[in-house]
Amino acid sequence: DGKIYDAYVIYPKNHTSEASFVEYFVYQIMPDILENKCGYKLCIYGRDIYPGEDAASAIETRMQKSRRLIILLTHQLINSKEDAYDQHIALYNALIQNDTKVILLEMEKIGTYGNLQESLRFIIKQQGTIKWKEEHTVHPQSPKSKFWKQVRYHMPLTCRSS
Repeated sequence: DGKIYDAYVIYPKNHTSEASFVEYFVYQIMPDILENKCGYKLCIYGRDIYPGEDAASAIETRMQKSRRLIILLTHQLINSKEDAYDQHIALYNALIQNDTKVILLEMEKIGTYGNLQESLRFIIKQQGTIKWKEEHTVHPQSPKSKFWKQVRYHMPLTCRSS
């Protein structure tokens, strides 16, 4: 299908204390579980988009070469005044072009989805979210946990051994 990545990961990129766990999750836990233990290939901004590259076109190209989009929902992502370019492109690809499936990971209790942009609310209404619960932090590295089984269920089939 011409795709290089199994998923492109979208997460809040502001460096605040709340974001530190999310960054740890994105750069350590996700690659350990999904890449090392399950054989998927992720595209993570800051790791797979290189300094000096035109960020906008690099993001767009990487998304087009990804089978899924994983969006980490946090209060920071929802309440951010500056809308992330990658989030806009992702939602456009998912909803308008209908060529990429979105996996929503609710990293903290969001409560009401009223503050979310309409496109995200639509996706949540269609398919729901996968909720990261505190008990997952006890064994976040276990691909057999309910959370990771749900994530893998939404990921593309992989021909690599896991």
